[in-house]
Order: sequence, then C-alpha cells, then structure tokens
Amino acid sequence: MALGRGRRRERAIDYWPGFVDALSTLILVFVFLLTVFVLAQYVLTQQIAGKETALGRLTAQIRQLTDLLSLERGSKAAIDEQLTVLQETLRTSEAERRRMQGLLDGQGAGGSAAAIEAERQLSRQQLSQIELLNQQTAALRRQIAALEEALGAAEARDLGSQTKIGDLGRRLNVALAQRVQELARYRSEFFGRLRESLGNRPDVRIVGDRFVLQSEVFFDAGSAQLRAEGRGELDKLAGLVAEFERTIPTDLAWVLRVDGHTDRRPIATAPFPSNWELSAARAISVVQYLIARGLSPQRLVAAGFGEFQPLDPADGEDAFRRNRRIELKLTER
Repeated sequence: MALGRGRRRERAIDYWPGFVDALSTLILVFVFLLTVFVLAQYVLTQQIAGKETALGRLTAQIRQLTDLLSLERGSKAAIDEQLTVLQETLRTSEAERRRMQGLLDGQGAGGSAAAIEAERQLSRQQLSQIELLNQQTAALRRQIAALEEALGAAEARDLGSQTKIGDLGRRLNVALAQRVQELARYRSEFFGRLRESLGNRPDVRIVGDRFVLQSEVFFDAGSAQLRAEGRGELDKLAGLVAEFERTIPTDLAWVLRVDGHTDRRPIATAPFPSNWELSAARAISVVQYLIARGLSPQRLVAAGFGEFQPLDPADGEDAFRRNRRIELKLTER
C-alpha cells in the first residue's frame, strides 16, 4: 500500500511553474512591442512637426517675396513713366533747337548797318538759346541713361524674385504633397480596419476614397431616425475613429465627412420637403450620434447631396438601393 502511494506521488507532475514562466515571457514580449510602437509614434510625430514648421517657413518666405515683387514692379512702373516724360521733353528740346538753328542759318548777309547789327544781336541771343538747349538736351540724355540703368537693374531683381518664388513654390508643392500622402496612408489604414470591424457585408463597400454604407443599415424608408442595428454599427465606427484620433498627429488637419445621399424619387413630407432635407438630416443624425459617443465635433462634418450624386444612373429598385447611402470620407479640413 505504501509503495502504491509513492508511485502516485511520482506521477503527479506540477505544471504551474512552467505556465508562470511562459506567461511572464509573453508579458515581457508584449511590453517590448508596446515600447517599440510608442517610440515609433513619437519619432513619426516629431518628423511631421518638423515638416509642418518647414512648410510654415516656406509659406512666409513666399509671402515676403511676393510683397517685395509687388513693390519692385511699382517702382519699375514709376521709372517707366518718368522715362517716357523725359524722352518727350528731349524730343521737344531737340525740335526747338533745330528751329532756332534754322532761323540762324536763314538770316541773309545784306541790308543796312543797323539791320546787320540787329541781326547780329539776334544771332547772339539765338546762339545762347541753342547752347542752353544743348546743355538741357545733354542733361536729359544723362538722366535717361541713368533711368534706363535703374530700369535694367529693376528688371534683373524682378527676374531673380520670380525665380525664387518659383523655387519656393516647387518646395511648397512637395511639402503639401507629402502631407497629402500622409493623410492617404492614414485613410487607407482607417478603411482597412473599418472593413475588418464591420465585416464582409454586401451593403458595405469602398468606392474610391470613400467608405459607402447603404442607408437601409441605419434608417427606415423616408426617415432620419437611426435604427437599432444602425446604432450598433456606429458604435463600432465611433470606437475605431476615437482610436484613430489618438493615432493621427494633432497637427495634421483632417476631418471625417459624413455624406447623405438619396435616390432620385422625390419626397415631399412635413419633416422633409425634398431629398435635400432628408439626405442632410440623415448625415446630421450620424454625426450627432458619433459626437454623443465621445468623438470631437471639430473632426466631423455633415453634408447632404440629395439625389444629385448617384452611383448608378439606371432606373430600377437595385439602382435606387445603391444610390440610397451614407458615405464616410477621411479628408483634409
């Protein structure tokens, strides 16, 4: 009997220490992965903040260069106007000088001594006037040359400013394209996780950059009151958006736009005189429910499109059903 009891004690193996070791290892691995994820999020946020700062600097530089270019063009216009006035004055002076020279050359050599003396006096006056006109003409030519030089310098500065603005514009476009790519990456991830959350349903699909859900999931016909089934689906959406709101960097301007669409059959009821009112009321109902579930109102937009953006232009109940829908779009604000 004692021998039997000893054998039973030998067969009773204690698995608890091994289970504890495995659980501890699993917890350590989880903590390590969580730490890596937090560090990666921090690095990504820092990079995006640096890009936003650089984007602001580029925009400020473009604004300053645009102001300088406007001032430079104003100065250039004033120089052009002054140059035109001086050229007109020069032409008038040269015409007067030629007239005086013609009068001087046309005087004859005959006549009385008094007439000859009078002509000599007149000739000396005309010569003095011609000399004065010559001096004025030379001064005007110097002023015109100086203005033309200043005009050339202004045109060179204008060309340099335009080159700088073009370069900064290209850099700004690159920075904006990077921001759009970042938002597109988040949109793709968001739609993927939303698809997993809602499941593989025939009334849920992705069209372009929008997530499309049939209105029957949320509303009865001709109503903007959320159904119980629709509230359940929106609870999943609210949890996913709340998680994403914590993931997307705060400096990335984004909103979740909720669009309401109807089919083209008209509605004329007391609450909804037209399809515009019905589609807008449905979008607002979805947004208000998401806000009630804790989402930020600053990240939500409601829009109604009525029957004017159909997915299927055909007639028939199938086309009408596809066109009655709620669309979600993660886009820039």
